[in-house]
Amino acid sequence: MTYVGRFAPSPSGPLHAGSLATALASWLDARAHDGRWLLRIEDVDTPRTVPGAAEVIMAQLHALGLAWDGEIIWQSRRGDAYQTAFDTLAARGLIYGCGCTRREIADSALRGQTMPGADGERPYPGTCRHGLPEGRQARAWRLRVPDGLEHFEDRWLGPQEQDVAQAVGDFALRRADGLWAYQLAVVVDDAAQGVTDVVRGADLLSSTARQRVLGRLLGLPPLRYMHVPLILDASSGLKLSKQNGAPPIDTGAPLTALKAAWEALGFPPFAAAGIAPFLREATARWAGRFPG
Repeated sequence: MTYVGRFAPSPSGPLHAGSLATALASWLDARAHDGRWLLRIEDVDTPRTVPGAAEVIMAQLHALGLAWDGEIIWQSRRGDAYQTAFDTLAARGLIYGCGCTRREIADSALRGQTMPGADGERPYPGTCRHGLPEGRQARAWRLRVPDGLEHFEDRWLGPQEQDVAQAVGDFALRRADGLWAYQLAVVVDDAAQGVTDVVRGADLLSSTARQRVLGRLLGLPPLRYMHVPLILDASSGLKLSKQNGAPPIDTGAPLTALKAAWEALGFPPFAAAGIAPFLREATARWAGRFPG
C-alpha cells in the first residue's frame, strides 16, 4: 500500500514551535516511507478561523522546505461530503437528535459522578438516546456509539484501548451551532484523500478510538496512527498553542526552527549546512527509527 500522510492545521493563527514539531514529524514519516504528504486546512470551525492564517501557514511551510503534494483540501468547502456520510449513518438509525445544552451535560455527568477524560471532556450520559424529552428540540446530532473496547497500536506510544461508549458516549457529528463536528469531518476527509497514516500531536490521542469507530461504521479502511509528544511552554508547563499565546516560528531562521523541532521530538542534534541537507539527514534517521 502506498503511504499517504497529511498535515491538517486549523487556520486560527500561524504555526508555532509545537505545530512545527508535528508538521515535521508528519513530513518526515511520509518521506521516509516514500509516500505522499498532503495538506488539508481544517477550517470547519469557521468562528475560530482567522482570515489570512491559512496563507501564512502555507508560506511558513514553504520557507521551511516542507513541500506538500497535490491540491490543498479546505474543510469549509466540503459540506456536501459530510452530509452524504451523515445521511448514510442516519439511514441505518445510527444518529439521533439531542436537545441537551453543554451545561446540562456537565451537570448530568456530575450527578452521575462521571470523571472527565484526560482532555477534560465529560462523556455524554445518553439523555436523548431514546427520544427527545417533551418540549425539547434537537440542537445537535449524535452518533449511537456501539459498546466494546476499541484497540489500536500507536506507532509512537504502543498499544492503546478505549471503551468509547463509556469514556466518550454518543458524540456529536453536527453541533448545536449547525457546524459539522471535527470528528466527522476528519474521518470523511482522510478517506477522501486516501490517507493511510496519521501523524499528529498526543493531544488528539483521545479522539482516535472514536474516529476508528466512526470510520468502521462508514465502511472505511482503518488507518495507522502515530501521536508525537507535545511541546510544552518552559515557564507555564502548558502545551504550546495559539490559545496560550505561543509565538509564531521565525521563518527568517528556518534551519534553526527545524533543528529545534527535531530536538523537541527527542532526537539528538546533528550538523547540517542548510535546509535541504538537514531534511535529507533527518529523513534517513527517521527511517532508521520507524522502518516499514
